Amino acid sequence: MANIETVYFAGGCFWGTEHFFKQIDGVVSTEVGYANSIVPNPTYKEVCTGRTHAAEGVKVDFDTSKVDLPFLISLYFMTIDPTSLNRQGGDIGTQYRTGIYYTDEEQKRTALEEVAKEAAKYDRPLAIEVKQLQNFYPAEDYHKDYLDKNPDGYCHVDPRLFEVARRAKK
Repeated sequence: MANIETVYFAGGCFWGTEHFFKQIDGVVSTEVGYANSIVPNPTYKEVCTGRTHAAEGVKVDFDTSKVDLPFLISLYFMTIDPTSLNRQGGDIGTQYRTGIYYTDEEQKRTALEEVAKEAAKYDRPLAIEVKQLQNFYPAEDYHKDYLDKNPDGYCHVDPRLFEVARRAKK
């Protein structure tokens, strides 16, 4: 367990983001939930009001001997429009913002470096927040592994990327 790290990604609707990261060799577990809420244990309905300030996020536990954070961030960028504020695909609202939530200073440094590299590819600012994780509340059971349980369910992530993730190696 010494090689296991955790980082949190918000990439629009958490269904696709979770499903994508589950495919990556070296990711040992994922969990959907609500990141940085000002309301303890918010419900999906509460999060959708915008009053909780929570982002739909995915907790990603990964084995650093198999995959590193810069690589995960590079794959994350494939699944989002990094210039879109509070929107990914058909989902609109502050809960669908994009973000990388770090748990230590090394992750913060790495996330900021990777976002800066990505920003150099665009002629407009990126809308990705990089913040320290304050809290993470697991989502309701029906959200967990949603696309496994509902293979034809809505997802803003291009389905072709799931195969890319399955083939991705460090």
